[in-house]
Amino acid sequence: MEAKVVLQSRTPTGTSSQGVNKQRCPPVRAVLARPAESIVGSGTKERLRLKLKPADSKREVAQDSSSFHNDNWFDLWAINYLSQSLQAATGVKSMLSGYESLVETTAMMSKKFNTKTQQELVMQVLDTAIPKLILNMIKTLLPQSQFTREYFAAFTTMFFAWLIGPSEVRESELNGRREKNVVYVKKCRFLEQSNCVGMCINLCKMPSQAFIKDSLGMPLNMVPNFDDMSCEMIFGQDPPTPNDDPALKQPCYKLCRANQKHTVKSSG
Repeated sequence: MEAKVVLQSRTPTGTSSQGVNKQRCPPVRAVLARPAESIVGSGTKERLRLKLKPADSKREVAQDSSSFHNDNWFDLWAINYLSQSLQAATGVKSMLSGYESLVETTAMMSKKFNTKTQQELVMQVLDTAIPKLILNMIKTLLPQSQFTREYFAAFTTMFFAWLIGPSEVRESELNGRREKNVVYVKKCRFLEQSNCVGMCINLCKMPSQAFIKDSLGMPLNMVPNFDDMSCEMIFGQDPPTPNDDPALKQPCYKLCRANQKHTVKSSG
C-alpha cells in the first residue's frame, strides 16, 4: 500500500508552565491510498517474497540449480542419438524426449537384462557409434603418453557435458609426475537423474572403462562418489579388480529408480 504523508497543522512553538519555549515536531500520519502492486515492480516483489520465506526460497533455488541443464542443439542431438541407439539395440521403447528419454531407456534396460548383458549392450552401442577406422586411427596416432592422457581429459570436459554434466580438468600424480589427466565431475548428471548405483556401475562406469581401454588403448578408472554424486575419471590408471573396487560394494539408494539390487559378482 502507498503511504501519503499528511502533516497536522499545529502551532510550532508552545509555552510550558515554567515559561520556557519548546519546539514541537509536527506529527506524521500515514494514509493508505492504493495497493502496492501498482507501484512495486516484479523484481521488488520477488525480493520481498524471498525475505518473507528465506528457508523455502533457498530450498527451491538449490533444487533448481542442481537439476538445470541448458542443452543446446548439439547436446539434444547427442542425447537423442544415444537414447535411440540404446533402444534399437535392446528393443525397449521410450515415449519421452531429451535426457528423460535416455534415463527411462537405461532404467528399462537395467530391469530387463542382467548386469553382464547391460554392460555388453552399452559397449556394443559405443562400438557402432564410432567407425572402426576412426578408433584405429586414434589408437595408432595417439598411443598412451602424458600428452594423450591430458588430451583425452580436456576433450571429455569440452564435448561430454551433455552426458555427465559440467566438469573440469584436475591434476594427479602418475609415474612420479604431475599430469592434468583427471576429469572431475562435480555432480554427475546421469547418476543424479537415475538415482541408481547399479545403473551408474553397469551402464556407465564398467562399459566405459572397458570400451576406452579396448578401443583406444587408454586405461581409465572411473571413481564415483555416491555421497555427493561427484565422479573422477582418471586417464592412464587401471581400475581395480571387481572384487577390490569400492564402487561395486556400495549399497543402492533407498529411492532407486531401477529398484534393482546389484552385487560385486554380477557387476563384475
